[in-house]
Amino acid sequence: MDILYLLIPLSLVFVAVIAYVFLWAVKSGQFEDMEGPAHRILMDDEPASPSDKSAAQEKSDSNVH
Repeated sequence: MDILYLLIPLSLVFVAVIAYVFLWAVKSGQFEDMEGPAHRILMDDEPASPSDKSAAQEKSDSNVH
């Protein structure tokens, strides 16, 4: 029974810390866009222009030598 005198206040402090961290996360914008990153990974990248491809190819060719 004496352990309850320790566990109840400890659990209340634990809940207060969790509530503080949750409110901080909400205020800092952690939960603003939950679907954006999930959709972004499925979208294709913009096709590279031909000049970008030739520059990348020249760079890789220079590394081979």
